[in-house]
Amino acid sequence: QVQLVESGGGLVQAGGSLRLSCAASGSIFSINAMGWYRQAPGKERELVAQITRGGSANYADSVKGRFTISRDNVKNTVYLQINSLKPEDTAVYFCTATVRPMVLIRFLDYWGQGTQVTVSS
Repeated sequence: QVQLVESGGGLVQAGGSLRLSCAASGSIFSINAMGWYRQAPGKERELVAQITRGGSANYADSVKGRFTISRDNVKNTVYLQINSLKPEDTAVYFCTATVRPMVLIRFLDYWGQGTQVTVSS
């Protein structure tokens, strides 16, 4: 079984910073792309950032210049550095990864449980 666990969320004042982490664990053969989504109550889930295994990243327009995604392939961990937080960044942030489990000969998308980011004004 593969699982993704996020950490690093919390309550932060506007203008502050957070660093989110997501570690993949379990019987993993390999991981391709990893990324972050976020979802606020009553709103659709949106892609925030994604990164390939080789380190190529892309971002939603709303977070460009403020968010940085990175990964550690040895630790099977993806990070999201969030700077200059705005109240509209408040959401549950979900980690995702495209994983080939050891028991399968194909890739599947996995999701973490989410970590709450709340930005106060």
